[in-house]
Amino acid sequence: MADWALVIGINYYHRLRSLKYAERDASLVRDFFAQEAKFEQIFYYSDNSPEFIAFDGSSQSTQPTYANLWSFLLDFFEEPQLEPGDNFWFFFSGHGIRHQDRDYLMPCDVNPRAVEATAIPVNYITERLRRCGADNVVLLLDACRNEGSKSGLGIGMETHQGVITISSCAPSETSYEIEEIQQGAFTYALLESLRIQGEGNCATVERLYNRLRYRVSEINDYYGKPRQTPYAIAEPVSKYNLILLPRQATEQDIATLREDAQCAELEGDLQLAEQLWIRVLALSPADTKALESLRRILRINGQIIKPELVQIPQESGIEPQTITSSPTKQTLPTRKPILTRRQLIKLTAFGSVGLVGTVIANQVLKLNHSSLPFIKGVNLQPFDFDVVTVDSQGIEINRQHSQAEFFVEGLGSGVTLEMVMIPGGKFLMGSPTSDKWQLEDRESPQHGVTVQPFFMGKYSVTQAQWKAVAALPKINRDLEAELSYFKGDNLPVERVSWYNAVEFCARLSKKTGRTYRLPSEAEWEYACRAGTTTPFHFGETITSTLANYNGTRTYNSEPEGKYREQSTPVGHFKVANAFGLYDMHGNVWEWCADSWHDNYQGAPTDGRAWNSNNDNDYQMLRSASWSHNPEFCRSACRHYSYPDNSHSNNIGFRVVCEAA
Repeated sequence: MADWALVIGINYYHRLRSLKYAERDASLVRDFFAQEAKFEQIFYYSDNSPEFIAFDGSSQSTQPTYANLWSFLLDFFEEPQLEPGDNFWFFFSGHGIRHQDRDYLMPCDVNPRAVEATAIPVNYITERLRRCGADNVVLLLDACRNEGSKSGLGIGMETHQGVITISSCAPSETSYEIEEIQQGAFTYALLESLRIQGEGNCATVERLYNRLRYRVSEINDYYGKPRQTPYAIAEPVSKYNLILLPRQATEQDIATLREDAQCAELEGDLQLAEQLWIRVLALSPADTKALESLRRILRINGQIIKPELVQIPQESGIEPQTITSSPTKQTLPTRKPILTRRQLIKLTAFGSVGLVGTVIANQVLKLNHSSLPFIKGVNLQPFDFDVVTVDSQGIEINRQHSQAEFFVEGLGSGVTLEMVMIPGGKFLMGSPTSDKWQLEDRESPQHGVTVQPFFMGKYSVTQAQWKAVAALPKINRDLEAELSYFKGDNLPVERVSWYNAVEFCARLSKKTGRTYRLPSEAEWEYACRAGTTTPFHFGETITSTLANYNGTRTYNSEPEGKYREQSTPVGHFKVANAFGLYDMHGNVWEWCADSWHDNYQGAPTDGRAWNSNNDNDYQMLRSASWSHNPEFCRSACRHYSYPDNSHSNNIGFRVVCEAA
């Protein structure tokens, strides 16, 4: 599920008494959405917000005037940008008024004597927001204020189809700012409630509303203000069960959502049922009831997809601008998704894309639509590859044609580096202690990790790429252009120390203006697995027809294979994992950014590198090499070496580029 937001905060009014903390309320909400809730896009309008660059290249002011707000609502929401299952949040902190039986929000240049001409009707806002494509629009209105205080009465009484509205106070009440906390009581309680973890969290509309009702009154009572009771309307009523914060959802929340979906289907509201089942599937990707119901609904709608007729569409879409607290202008690039999340669900529900579709769909659904990365100044382009699955005997049982996206980084002299888009997501890192190949419990305890999106080299860094970057200006240390034992421009570079790999990344970052680095250990394993939980991304075993390792040793009872006794050119084996990465098992070890730790006790769960302050520590290695037995090539296998090791002809590296 994707979450986007439009956040507006206005202190300074031209013709009304200015407010003290409305802009601060909005900035704190924006920061929560961006930093804690990890929203994909946030549009921010306030007294001091920076300009942004529109799709046509023009500079757009974010001052909250009538013209700016009206134009944004008119232009941006002309075409759908989101999909069913997504949420669009609207937060407003400022003056509002009930006029001629309509709710209005007051821009900074409103003329109180000409409300209809200079204020913005709430029903116009909801009509435009609903055009974004998301099936849920959430209005949070701290706008019951008037000339002398937060006292405009009646805002939030209107019902808007498909919209959840939570207003800062009930009709006939007043909304208050609290000097002691320098915030409005409503926004303070809202952020406090959204941050609650574990039991009693406010992941659903109903729980959030119930807590706000007593908490805001409690705050006002403590600071000596009159009673203020938030007021909510959800249309339809089933939206009270909407899960606002998927990461905090409980099994009971999902069960309730499932019941609502079943009821909608029984009542013949197939559009609502489809939306709700999509949300169930996003929260519980293996939910068979959701898959069966979506299959049934799509069949009723005449949308049965025959496997032999499946065409993977390429849908272009312009990404909106993310407004941050930066005082400078910002331009974000376009992105062309290979599959929309809704299409992935449909294809997976019909089994039309087999293993690959399931893997990619699960990855996208496990977190949300924002798990797809983008990066400034590059054009993403698709590439095709095959993904193979083998059984425990090494026999190929599935081969799927798939597609991913990448960009090409020019290194000079015709040498390029291909960087593949890796969506963010969650996975289980490590292996169980029952794994017979695990050494000294170093791959345990298994633990859940959430990884943010990034780009990763399609291959290990080659000798040609190494030479091109080694010729760039020095950052911290000298680099030797010719250092590999096995010679060949398309062979992976080896005999490279961890320190020199870091220098390579520093020089590349300086040249491109993008952040290149070594992957964290968690990012490496996540990228290697590509949604699989088997020992190898190929399945239960590995064969020397798929990877370069000591194939004379077997992992299960598969036939003995080849031992090539040296590295092979990158991409020599014409199969990739489901993310489109090659040679993740064997060929050369690959440095990671982390220091070595004996096991995962105390390991971070957010995908970042786990480092110590000891310069003499070992550094992490992953992948295994041409000289190692198959058990070392497992996705979970961990190894290490001294960071200054520059003599091993089986150690190389692969780079990561951070998403914008």
